[in-house]
Amino acid sequence: MLRSISDLDDIQYYGKKVLVRVDFNVTVSDGAVTEDYRIRSAIPTIEYLVKRGAKVILASHLGRPTLRDNNNSLAPVAIRLKEILNRKVDFVQDCIGTQVNSKIEKLDLGNILLLENLRYYAEEQNNDPEFSKSISSLADIYVNDAFSTSHRKHSSTYGAVRNFDIRLAGFSLKKEIEYLSMIRYNPRKPFTLVVGGSKIKDKIGALENLLPKADKLLVGGGAAYTFLKAKGFNIGNSLFDEEHFDWVKNALSSYGEKILLPVDHVVSSEENSYSTVTGDIPNGMSGFDIGIETSRIYSSEIGGNGFGTIFWNGPMGMFEVGQFANGTMNVARSMALAFWRGAMTLVGGGDTIAALKKSGVSESEVTHLSTGGGATLRFLAGDKMPGIEALEQVN
Repeated sequence: MLRSISDLDDIQYYGKKVLVRVDFNVTVSDGAVTEDYRIRSAIPTIEYLVKRGAKVILASHLGRPTLRDNNNSLAPVAIRLKEILNRKVDFVQDCIGTQVNSKIEKLDLGNILLLENLRYYAEEQNNDPEFSKSISSLADIYVNDAFSTSHRKHSSTYGAVRNFDIRLAGFSLKKEIEYLSMIRYNPRKPFTLVVGGSKIKDKIGALENLLPKADKLLVGGGAAYTFLKAKGFNIGNSLFDEEHFDWVKNALSSYGEKILLPVDHVVSSEENSYSTVTGDIPNGMSGFDIGIETSRIYSSEIGGNGFGTIFWNGPMGMFEVGQFANGTMNVARSMALAFWRGAMTLVGGGDTIAALKKSGVSESEVTHLSTGGGATLRFLAGDKMPGIEALEQVN
């Protein structure tokens, strides 16, 4: 059974060292955090423990470092966390060893210590037993508040967890599981899926689980062109996933009446020249966004969902470039409209969250923002989630 931090009596935290696995894998530029949503997502868990007199030790990864360098240091994250909390946050330039142990011993009740990047050690991703022991020796209680890393069998999410008698879910992780379980098992009808992004393969497992429950699937982004090719359209030089072409054809055969595809496209043969075409995409051209008519159709479907559920994963085009952003921006604003009209709206994936921000839609204008990305899709596909299973296991 999965227990959360609120299931423990307050007194059990007083004076105890609590290791919290957070996901502070945020964007850092020129030594400063530029997007802090994942940091803010962990605040309720951190403050809950601080107020109960725990000594809070935060562990996270940042990027995919191949060596120890300042570009992947969590030092800027410690600065941003301090600004958000408006309280002291200590930082130590390692995640195991004597320097870390010394810092922890000096922690007062209710104080916070952020460890350096876990992935400075290859042993973290290898789930090394000795590294796991070193991590688990830092604290008395373990809390996982990093849903987005819970699909990985790493030391900080799996190996070290099994060494703790008390293993708990933080508020952010618990919230993710509750919302995504609702989508996975019993979405409120009508249920609309909005899927974009460049890759189909990452979404196949989730779509296999969700398509039977869905009333509509709106496809955009690079993923749409493989669907269109399967329906006999010319896609020019647009993205095409030959490996999963048969899966797409089978999906259209089984669920074709539910699946909406772009009817027009913003195309280009070079970055500074673009046009809109309807139907087939000419040879030598590539699709980079859904067209105006498709955008209108998709916006109408989303905004008119009523009191159902909408799950959006993946942008409709290359929204980072202005001339290819319109489709994604319209979908984002339609999601906000659906929310205000009473629909349950859930958004997953880092690119999708970035698209919301660019469109001017605030976090308060959707029901739930999933920080998970790959973990979200794996959970919805019904795959094993080692980080969650480790919380449920009993020694």
